[in-house]
Amino acid sequence: MSQISRLLRQYGFLGACRLLKDLLLTKLFFKSARLVKFPIDIRNKASMRIGKGFSTGKLCRLEAYPLKYSEIVLDIGDNFKINDYVHIAAGSSIIIGDNVLVASNVFISDISHGSYNGNDEDDPADSIVDLRKLSTKPVKIGANTWIGQNVLILPGVSIGENCIIGAGSVVVKAIPANSIAVGNPARVVKNYNNVTRRWCKTSE
Repeated sequence: MSQISRLLRQYGFLGACRLLKDLLLTKLFFKSARLVKFPIDIRNKASMRIGKGFSTGKLCRLEAYPLKYSEIVLDIGDNFKINDYVHIAAGSSIIIGDNVLVASNVFISDISHGSYNGNDEDDPADSIVDLRKLSTKPVKIGANTWIGQNVLILPGVSIGENCIIGAGSVVVKAIPANSIAVGNPARVVKNYNNVTRRWCKTSE
């Protein structure tokens, strides 16, 4: 009874009812998950591996567009927690480590409409954007990383373990492990020093 009272105080009657509904649907459709808030948009689940303890906010969207239907292109570790309105789109390889925390309104993708560098660039005058061939570059996010609100993680990015990506950042290049990165484009502003056990500012 005390647990029900706590839920009612925290969420109100309607909120508690929605939470109980989501818990029941989670156990029905995502047996190893902690809590999935519905509705959730998952496209081509056969091409995803989602670890234990998965939890989401509301209106999240996970997509997989592999070359082969059964190929795993979105590989998510254990205890992956995402907040409201997170969108992840995988075409070749997005790998997310264990214990990653993602705030609201984050977009992560390894896909681009067309190619804009290298030897096979698209001519904007001769092609329609949404008809251009999709190009992909793998994305990797290391374990125990925290991604702040409104962050964009773009194709080809690798983020090391134990990182913090500040709110509103646009990540376009690799971020080393044990770093704090902020800005557009995101740059490392602090590294964790294992000797002093402190976050130290990077030299400009």
